[in-house]
Amino acid sequence: MELKELLYPVPEYCVDEVREQLPARLGSLIRYHSEFEGLPDLENAKLAIIGAPEDRGSQHNKGSASGVDKIRYQFYKLFPGDWNTDVIVDLGNLQKGYNLSDTHAALQYVCEELILRQIIPIVVGGSNDLLYPLYRSFQKAEQFVNISAVDTFFDLGNHTKEVNDQNYLSHIVLNQPFLLNNFTNIGYQSYLVSPDEVQLMEKMYFDYHRLGDVRPIKRIEPLIRNADIVSFDMISVKAADNPGHAQVQPNGFTGDEACSIMRYAGLSDKLSAIGLFGYNPAFDHHAISAILAAQMLWYFIEGYFLRKGDYPMCSKKDFLKFTVIIEDGDHQIVFYKNPKTGRWWMEIPLNNPMDKNIERHLLIPCDEEDYNNAVNQEIPLRWWKAMQKNALIS
Repeated sequence: MELKELLYPVPEYCVDEVREQLPARLGSLIRYHSEFEGLPDLENAKLAIIGAPEDRGSQHNKGSASGVDKIRYQFYKLFPGDWNTDVIVDLGNLQKGYNLSDTHAALQYVCEELILRQIIPIVVGGSNDLLYPLYRSFQKAEQFVNISAVDTFFDLGNHTKEVNDQNYLSHIVLNQPFLLNNFTNIGYQSYLVSPDEVQLMEKMYFDYHRLGDVRPIKRIEPLIRNADIVSFDMISVKAADNPGHAQVQPNGFTGDEACSIMRYAGLSDKLSAIGLFGYNPAFDHHAISAILAAQMLWYFIEGYFLRKGDYPMCSKKDFLKFTVIIEDGDHQIVFYKNPKTGRWWMEIPLNNPMDKNIERHLLIPCDEEDYNNAVNQEIPLRWWKAMQKNALIS
């Protein structure tokens, strides 16, 4: 099957105004899937935008399928940063399948092809159940993955039902083949999440961080840097900055914090795919949310062009190594710092030297505060959880 069979062109109205009246904007610079020229050549591409106008998996936010081109229209009106726009392509929109599972299969196939070519898919939805096929797209690469999801909820609903935006994580955890190494939720709100779900996240040794615990926003950077896939649900941005969602909340991330998170995602050398989901134009009467989502995409791409070639693209042998002894429990924690970028990692010992599938996940991103806490005999929680999970696997 060819990609062109699963994708249809970018609507001309998204680019006509820009090309006629707004030269030097992204809509005039990015190679895009047009009705006349077909799909852009992928040979030199590094970033590929894919619209996914699908919301049949949404339980309470119907209408998000129609938001893709609203975001694209606003994105095309922006000026680029100091970018090589030749490596950015817009593949247009995914053909909607006869049923939801058909759409999921099509998105999985498209993203698989891109990932195998080392092109980062930027999936713009649509409802966030689309994270499930995005995750499955790593299946052909036979790669264990870490997911970081910026979301108000955990989405651990009933797995016996078809995949939807409230149970996709249950399907990720329970459906074979098992590709998930770790899952991190960023920004959940305690009064919207049941204690049973919190206990389940704890039993699986997943990382979860309340909205109030990830400020200042720089605390999120190591959580994002650990991910192969980042999913951002627009519901996690507060209503004042983001009216475009049926279940919008008074509390949440601010618009500038959302842009910072997306920039962190772009900066991460480990990240291989990203999804932006949940925008619903039915509630966005002045296009505020569409403009914000477009700016979030802009910041992701800006981050990508500022990548430093950090781990796992470089070897830890060039890093500074610090060993901390935790006297209570007789633990030894090894930290690494890249002197060129100032970034920190914690090492998880590999119990099974033959298990190469998780080897790339054995350096966990952290910050200097984690190191200082360890020096003060406080075990970093994410290190402890990773050790427990590693012991179970072995």
